[in-house]
Amino acid sequence: MEGFYTHLCIFLFFLLTWPTISVQGQGTRVGFYSSTCRSVETIVRNTVQAHFRSDATIAPGLLRMHFHDCFVNGCDGSILLNGPNAEKTALPNRLLRGYDVIDDAKAQLERECPGVVSCADILALAARDSVVLTRGLTWNVPTGRRDGTVSLASDTDNLPSFTDSVDVQKQKFTDKGLNTQDLVTLVGGHTIGTTACQLFRYRLYNFTTTGNGADPTINPAFVTQLQTLCPANGDGSRRVALDTSSENTFDVSFFTNLRNGRGVLESDQKLWTDASTRTYVQRYSGAIRGLLGLRFDIEFGRSMVKMSNIGVKTGTVGEIRRVCSSVN
Repeated sequence: MEGFYTHLCIFLFFLLTWPTISVQGQGTRVGFYSSTCRSVETIVRNTVQAHFRSDATIAPGLLRMHFHDCFVNGCDGSILLNGPNAEKTALPNRLLRGYDVIDDAKAQLERECPGVVSCADILALAARDSVVLTRGLTWNVPTGRRDGTVSLASDTDNLPSFTDSVDVQKQKFTDKGLNTQDLVTLVGGHTIGTTACQLFRYRLYNFTTTGNGADPTINPAFVTQLQTLCPANGDGSRRVALDTSSENTFDVSFFTNLRNGRGVLESDQKLWTDASTRTYVQRYSGAIRGLLGLRFDIEFGRSMVKMSNIGVKTGTVGEIRRVCSSVN
């Protein structure tokens, strides 16, 4: 019996510490700045918190920005660069927000540790802190990325789109070294934040020529709710919650919504209608999770670490920008 309790205690120890375990990528590691800028995580966290207190929408904004950065030429902060044809000018990126948060953190870090911390690392840390501020679990962020010097709107063509089929979504994630579970997990970041009516209104009116004209995968009661929020001839820029149950809380209700036909974006709802992704939605939203299923809050951190190491520039590749919006 004593041996049983010993093994149980060991098991519980690993279970409780599991959320903080992280996989490190080539060239990055947790604590990269431990001897060169020990206050980096504190400064970034405090900066994100300060902006979040006055505008909670920066949390999903920073999370999306990190995602959009990593999927174009790797996690190198190229999304932050200004220019007439820079990534931030591309259609999928025009509604991103949070640049001022990164600029604020960078300015403070340049005073504290000039020329040390990359903008790409600041963005990765800020994305993690944004999840924590919306009641998600934390994770260890490997750092050591360097900043890219090229940012082209034309390179954003392969960003996941709100009309993509599951097969297309899976291919885009596979191309980045991410699997189907990573796809569903990372899309789960839509549990916080909003989207514009113009990105889903087509699903509400003339999607079909039968029934009420709406996408048949949408719950009929939800169609009515969305039509009220987004009239056929209304303001296409109006914002609607991606998770209508709890748009400001990082939880599993986004997946429950997909099960109930309440996904706002077409690409999101397809994760339920496609058998290859439905299994993960079920595991995250089902009544039995944790030991007998998958813990979304834990798996999200793991998938974020994988994503944040896509195409990283380390060593002598790239640079450490002095200002995040322009190359040195």
